[in-house]
Amino acid sequence: MFSSRWIKYGLMIFSLFFFVTYVLELDAYARIGGSRSFGSRGSRSYSTPASPQSSPASPSRQMGAAPSAPAAAPQSGGFLRGMAGGLVGGMIGGMLFRSLGFAGDGTTGGGGIGLFEILLMAGILYGIWWYIKRRRQASEATAGSYYSTAAGQASQPSSYAPSYGGGPAESGIDDGIGHIRQMDSAFDEQKFKEQCLDSFFQIQGAWANRSMSSVRNMFTDEMYRIIQADADELRRKKQINRLDNIAVRKVEITEVWQEAGNDFITVRFYANLLDYTVDETTGTVLSGSKTDPVKFEEFWTFTRPVGSNPWQLSAINQLS
Repeated sequence: MFSSRWIKYGLMIFSLFFFVTYVLELDAYARIGGSRSFGSRGSRSYSTPASPQSSPASPSRQMGAAPSAPAAAPQSGGFLRGMAGGLVGGMIGGMLFRSLGFAGDGTTGGGGIGLFEILLMAGILYGIWWYIKRRRQASEATAGSYYSTAAGQASQPSSYAPSYGGGPAESGIDDGIGHIRQMDSAFDEQKFKEQCLDSFFQIQGAWANRSMSSVRNMFTDEMYRIIQADADELRRKKQINRLDNIAVRKVEITEVWQEAGNDFITVRFYANLLDYTVDETTGTVLSGSKTDPVKFEEFWTFTRPVGSNPWQLSAINQLS
């Protein structure tokens, strides 16, 4: 009796653990970068990208037909995690109910479990939650290992050349562009934004193919390593992240500065798209939606050695 009961609870806990872990893993690789902040912005790696200023219309382009009524982007995994939480709460509540004698076979205690078992179950579930949380934190720390280097450098300001044009205001952007033109007289702001838009679509296309080799020259070494590792993980799981009907509504420069002999420009992309992950073998949708578009804004930072050199993506940031 005792053994069968604990075998049942053990199987239940294992199933719950597998379910929650599986749900969280599905969220990890939606859209390039998994909707997380990572990469290097030099000494500004720890700072939030500057808020966009009102500006004239920027280049806009879409891949496929743009959805007519984009919906607000849901929080990653909100529904599934809520459902998991509801199942856990209902399970614990049901056990408590039975342990108090409100259900069961009609005898006192109802065949349920006692307070000790409930507390033990709660402890195990907390352990599962803690384990998953630590796993995600470790993953983000690995993906953002650049921060430790940036932080060490930031603590020694003398190791950086002066930073110019760092303010988010329009005058700061103009000053920063002016400093860039001192070493690259041909730099054109509008052409740069168009180039960023081209890079955005090419990188998203490579991500959907789970191979970043075709756009390797568009990344810094650190960014390529992180994103290709994410793509390899999708391939290992036999999953494909589909990005359809991409429509970029606005591209705008929010920060321009120089440090340590490098130019940095942060660009804000405001876009909507269909973002969903499918099973490679069956085509079954595992997360996201084929019909409900999501809106998002991301800040992409590009860098290069000062002068007329190719730009490379060095960071992707979310506002929160």
